[in-house]
Amino acid sequence: MAFLLIKNGQIVTDSDSFQGDILIDDGKIQAIGRELEKPDLKTQVLDASGLLIFPGGIDPHVHMELPVAGTVSSDDFESGTRAALAGGTTTIIDFVTPERGQPLLEALQGRKELAGKSVCDYGFHMSLTAWNETIRREMETCVREEGIPSFKVYLAYKETVGLEDRDLIAVMDTAARLGALVTAHCEHGDLVTYLSKKLLAAGRTEPRSHALSRPPEVEREAVVRALTFAKLTGAQLYIVHVSTKEAVREIARAQAKGRPVFAETCPHYLLLDAREYDRSPAAAAAYIMSPPLRPPEHKAALWDALKNGTLQTVGTDHCPFNLKGQKDRDLSDFTKIPNGVAGVENRLELLFTAGVLRKHISLRQFVRVTSANPAKIFGLFPRKGSVSVGADADLVLWNPAAQEIISAETQKQRCDTTIYEGFKIRGKPETVIAKGHIVFEKGEVTAERGAGRYLYRQKTNLLPSDLN
Repeated sequence: MAFLLIKNGQIVTDSDSFQGDILIDDGKIQAIGRELEKPDLKTQVLDASGLLIFPGGIDPHVHMELPVAGTVSSDDFESGTRAALAGGTTTIIDFVTPERGQPLLEALQGRKELAGKSVCDYGFHMSLTAWNETIRREMETCVREEGIPSFKVYLAYKETVGLEDRDLIAVMDTAARLGALVTAHCEHGDLVTYLSKKLLAAGRTEPRSHALSRPPEVEREAVVRALTFAKLTGAQLYIVHVSTKEAVREIARAQAKGRPVFAETCPHYLLLDAREYDRSPAAAAAYIMSPPLRPPEHKAALWDALKNGTLQTVGTDHCPFNLKGQKDRDLSDFTKIPNGVAGVENRLELLFTAGVLRKHISLRQFVRVTSANPAKIFGLFPRKGSVSVGADADLVLWNPAAQEIISAETQKQRCDTTIYEGFKIRGKPETVIAKGHIVFEKGEVTAERGAGRYLYRQKTNLLPSDLN
């Protein structure tokens, strides 16, 4: 493999911004400096004048080809990771979700086989859908031998993947002993079931009732419960897809006491709101996700929490379904509509446009929440999430002047709709480099099927204050 030399770019990391060149060899960053010379005549040179250079994005929360409600999310590992690269994300962390009674390592092997066609690097969180002493031992194997130091629990969906409180406590206790991280979906499952049945009985069956079945109180209660269990067991906690100002407030209180509590939000909670459910039933179904979109006043609290460091990451919860044939199969019962939306392709451009250009966050904060912080929290830093000598050469050459209108017709995500249809964005990847190879340029993904690698991750021992 020949050397690759990037010249004259504005390099932006989570802590610095400077003009410089980057020399790449054998998939790694070999040197960073001013006026670097070509090592040999075969060196490929990219002129990054006028461009920003970011570390490749890391999406810590995606669901490729996930079985849900009798169907499967429309992006498989190949199409989904192609869309990720097109958007400047060079690493994803997906999930292993065992059937109840299935050994964790058996489920992991099956997920690795599916992910083998990925075109970008990937890791896994292990979801725990049941509890017994065998699972306790398997958790240790996941951490020590499989490089999976993060475990997902659901405080909702008790009929399928959710856990009772006694089992949540056992999971957190075991994770604390292993030095592992617990990631939590925080909605009170029993309340969701109660409210859903109540709405259906009253004839409120349409998609807009989905949000009514999962009001902000449902999220806040589950966040408080997860925080309490984590405090008393000593577990490190990461709360996924935070959508409400009430949840932000509870998370901030825990962090102020010095506790190891991290949290993410998603672009759709920052940019969209519950008014999308006022559309026709067929159109509103496209916006069904859990937690649901919230009233407009929650968005400001989420942006403030990103800026002040209460929320450390922005993931997408990428789990798309086609509107035709999947989401519209039964519009007369909102509980049967598959939950999930696409986003892995648009995450960086949406945050740059709505976050950086509108001065909600700085450029360095943009790099933190899209790359550096996910790498640090989930045991990939400094191999990923940094522009430093020895790091993987995962880089995004970003054109801050590029303009585009998001459309389902032009997206690379394999879905017949996008919740960001018509959004005008400014700033997008011009060239994406993964492991030293150019994998996206001139609007096309050139990475080969199966080019992605499974990533073994390390345990981390961080506090939120370490990331700001």
